Amino acid sequence: MTLEAIRYRSGSLQILNQLLLPHETVYEEIRSVRDGYEAIKSMKVRGAPAIAIVGCLSLAVELHAGAGGDDIISFIRDSLCHLTSARPTAVNMGRAARELMEFSENESLEKNGPQIRESVIGWIEAMLERDVNDNKKIGNYGAQHILSGVPRDSVTILTHCNTGSLATAGYGTALGVVRSLHSLGRLKRLFCTETRPYNQGARLTAYEALSEGIPATLITDSTAALAMREKGITVVVGADRVVANGDTANKVGTYQLAIAAKHHGIPFYVAAPSTSCDLSLESGRDIVIEERPAQELTAISGVPVAAPGIDVWNPAFDVTPHQLITGGIITELGVFLPSELQAALTGRLTAL
Repeated sequence: MTLEAIRYRSGSLQILNQLLLPHETVYEEIRSVRDGYEAIKSMKVRGAPAIAIVGCLSLAVELHAGAGGDDIISFIRDSLCHLTSARPTAVNMGRAARELMEFSENESLEKNGPQIRESVIGWIEAMLERDVNDNKKIGNYGAQHILSGVPRDSVTILTHCNTGSLATAGYGTALGVVRSLHSLGRLKRLFCTETRPYNQGARLTAYEALSEGIPATLITDSTAALAMREKGITVVVGADRVVANGDTANKVGTYQLAIAAKHHGIPFYVAAPSTSCDLSLESGRDIVIEERPAQELTAISGVPVAAPGIDVWNPAFDVTPHQLITGGIITELGVFLPSELQAALTGRLTAL
């Protein structure tokens, strides 16, 4: 069973409330851009590709209902600006906003309001199919590249956070690589970290693995280095932003996995679509890192676990320097070393 994070038909959008998983499976209606913003901000929906898709689909729902009136371009611009501010580290929403705004303005040169509305809705709806297709390519490229470098019949993968169907329109990025290995009969086992403080690995990745019959083992974040030493692991993680020199921002904890993998001589891969690549930034030092509320760290499911009054630093992401990405960066266009990425993507991203 492939899990659905997003259910959409023209004029209707539902998202799986991931805050309630794995105990409850509840789909919530998104009726407006404001609903979309709140779902993204509160992490009911998360994962860079899914954030962009849900954000834009929330706009499509409002447009379908007639929002925007006579000044539809201003409505689209204001809505996209608001959605982009929900979680700034992930680049996909910002990129989608720029591309959609440019498309909308070009449409306005030749079409009237109802025609613009129809064209913009169609552009947004196409994001769903495109994301799934790109993810399947990422999975296949990544699986083949990993298998080409190992003498064994099967491989063991360690991943962090959640990068599967729940983080995308379907299939997934890093977890898409795992799915492809599993479908080939070449996956020995998946190790998923718990991913504190929000436990996306324990709540979501483990849930996806069980749902699809993928052999998986959950470990604490602090067990990862030991697992690398003992279990013959290859590391595959996702990314919310990849910049020009190959530095990547991903869920906090990724950086220390890369350091541990380097120490143990283990391949470290990053799987991300080209929509997560931001060639306008030279290095990871330029990435704005989102900080989350203190209570995410001081409580689990609303139950306090920390000493009252303790100071908290809770960055949602960290940056992995490109030197530590030893396996490569897996995209829908192929697998590239960080030093190759900019040249490989420049033509593609300029054309988008």
